[in-house]
Amino acid sequence: MSEVRLGKTEIVSDKNGFGALPIQRISFDEAEKLILKAYDAGITYFDTARFYTDSEQKLGRALKGKRHDVTIATKTMCTTTEEFWAQLDQSLTDLDTDYIDLYQFHNPDFCPKPGDGSGLYEAMLEAKKQGKILHIGITNHRLAIADEAVESGLYETMQFPFSYLASPEDLALAEKCRDHDMGFIAMKALSGGLITRADVAYAFCDKYDYVLPIWGVQKMSELDDFLACAKNPPVYDGAMEAFVAKEREQLAGDFCRGCGYCLPCPQGINIPDCARMSLLIRRAPIELYMNDDYQAQMQQVKECIHCDQCNGRCPYGLDTPALLEKNLKDYEQQLAAHH
Repeated sequence: MSEVRLGKTEIVSDKNGFGALPIQRISFDEAEKLILKAYDAGITYFDTARFYTDSEQKLGRALKGKRHDVTIATKTMCTTTEEFWAQLDQSLTDLDTDYIDLYQFHNPDFCPKPGDGSGLYEAMLEAKKQGKILHIGITNHRLAIADEAVESGLYETMQFPFSYLASPEDLALAEKCRDHDMGFIAMKALSGGLITRADVAYAFCDKYDYVLPIWGVQKMSELDDFLACAKNPPVYDGAMEAFVAKEREQLAGDFCRGCGYCLPCPQGINIPDCARMSLLIRRAPIELYMNDDYQAQMQQVKECIHCDQCNGRCPYGLDTPALLEKNLKDYEQQLAAHH
């Protein structure tokens, strides 16, 4: 099994990190079975966040008694020091632990630094001094902030979207982290579900010995795919390169990555699904998206009031209302043709 070292943290993990965002959608018992299967198969790196509702609680319950055999990374979206300490204490409680291996600022819209007036980085240092956290990291979706964090030398890890759809700038960021001995953690390695071949996704990330991909899984079958890749690593060969070239062509330009930072929508629109429906119905069996529930979701797009809250929150600068309208039109055409 391939391993990766997360820079100066000296944390070593196998090439399969467990992304715990999707386990919000399953029961505690289902989550426990999934987490324990991953652990028994050799996965030791578990990624979650305070923002992921009950994900921390599910990890805490499943990993009870195994704490010193695993690495737990979580995140805070705090904007004040009061929120920092409240969220950290709640994470420690929910994870049923007295320390967090890697604590990260969760997609902040600026790079926290000492003396910036927010007090956030100073709080991180104090938490580390108290032994509540062992390492300080940051996650982001914005290249400018990510670059600033690397150049600052203040962070031990960077978590950033990275997959075979990565741009040259994304690749350069990963290399910069390597050069700064900064751990690089690949989020959205499946591009929010748009990437459907686990073998190609794994093989691409495996080319970079300094990149740790975290896979968001909520089904045993999904976990099995990555465990199989770890056991018999697929080779990124010419056939895969040709496949990726076609994928890049199809997904070129503006598309929703499904990160969810646009939520909540005041009109209750499920933006991450609705804004990329055109792609979803072309990359998976169309029947999955033609049921009554999805039809109702797509009809909600008509309730958009163009408040532009989603635009302001989108880290990729997408014109979300326009994207929603485009996807609704395409969906209705596909629905008519399907029936």
